[in-house]
Amino acid sequence: MTELKNDRFLKALMRQPVDRTPVWMMRQAGRYLPEYRASRAQAGSFMDLCKNADFACEVTLQPLERYPLDAAILFSDILTIPDAMGLGLYFETGEGPKFKKTVTTSADVDQLPVPDAERDLDYVMNAVSTIRRELNGRVPLIGFSGSPWTLATYMVEGGSSKEFRHIKGMLYREPEVLHALLSKLAEAVTDYLNAQIRAGAQAVQIFDSWGGALGHRAYREFSLAYMDKIVKGLIREHEGRSVPVILFTKGGGQWLEIMADTGADALGLDWTTSLTDARTRVGDRVALQGNMDPCVLYGSAKAIREEVAAILAEYGQGTGHVFNLGHGIQQWVDPDHVTAFMDALQELSPAYHES
Repeated sequence: MTELKNDRFLKALMRQPVDRTPVWMMRQAGRYLPEYRASRAQAGSFMDLCKNADFACEVTLQPLERYPLDAAILFSDILTIPDAMGLGLYFETGEGPKFKKTVTTSADVDQLPVPDAERDLDYVMNAVSTIRRELNGRVPLIGFSGSPWTLATYMVEGGSSKEFRHIKGMLYREPEVLHALLSKLAEAVTDYLNAQIRAGAQAVQIFDSWGGALGHRAYREFSLAYMDKIVKGLIREHEGRSVPVILFTKGGGQWLEIMADTGADALGLDWTTSLTDARTRVGDRVALQGNMDPCVLYGSAKAIREEVAAILAEYGQGTGHVFNLGHGIQQWVDPDHVTAFMDALQELSPAYHES
C-alpha cells in the first residue's frame, strides 16, 4: 500500500486538524481545460473516454498538473448504472445524456437487472485502479455515484428535465412503482460504491443532483431514505483507514440536519446556503464541503479573492471544511481564473488553522 503524501482532504472530512483548508472542484477534469478537450477528441467520444482506463486516468490527473488540488475524482459519469441496466446511454451534442429506453411501468421496473458492479461496470473499476496506481499516493482518490432519486429521474424522463413531469407523475400516481425502482437503484449504488472502494477509491460522494426538486416530505421518502440505506451499506474502512462518505443534495440546504442523521461524514453545500448557518445547525456532527458559486470564476482575480475570503470567514476557525464549488465548474471558465482561486485559498486559508 503506497503511503499517502497528502491526506489533508481525508483529515478534514473526518474533522481532524489540517494546516490549510483542502480543496477540490466538482467537474475539475472537464471541458474548461484545453488538454481535456484534446484527450476527448483523441478518444472519439465521451463514453469512449470513460470506458478506456488510460484515457480516464489521463483526464483525471490533468487538473492536478495545473492546480494544487488536495484530491482527484474518478472521471466517469453518474449514469453508468442505468446504462448497465440496459437502458442504452448516449449523448446528443448540446443536449446532454439521453436513454434509448425509459422506465415508465411496473413491468419495466421488474425487468431491470441489478448490475454486478465488478462484472458489468468493470471498466469503471479498471479506471479506479489505474488512477490510484498512477497517483502513487500524491492525493486521495474520490469515487462517486448518482443518488437513486437522481438516477431514477433520468431513467423515467429519458434525459435531463426541468419539469420532472414523468417522474413526479409516477411519484404521486404510482408511488409503489417508484419505490420499487429506487430500491433496485439503492442496491446497485451500494454495490457500485463498494466496488470502487475495493478498487482503490479512498472517499466516496453521492451526487443527489435533483433532490432539491422535491417537496419537503417527498425528499425524505424518495431521496434521503435511499441515500440513508446506501450509507449504512458502505465499506467504511479499507486499507487500514476510514473511507469518508459525502452526501451532496443540490438545493438541499434546508435538510442538513436530517442528512447528517444518515451517518455520512460530510455534507456538500451549494451556494444558496450560508456556511455559518450550516455549521451552527450541524455542529461537529459532519464536515462541510463547498460552497462557492461556480460563476464567481467569471469574475476578476480581485473578485475571486474576495469571495474566497468571504467563504473562509463564513466557516471560521478550525477544521471540517473542504473548499469546493457549489456545483460543477462550467465549460466556459478561463483556467487562469481557477489559478487565481487556488492562489487566494493557499494564501488565506492557513490563518484559519492556527492553533
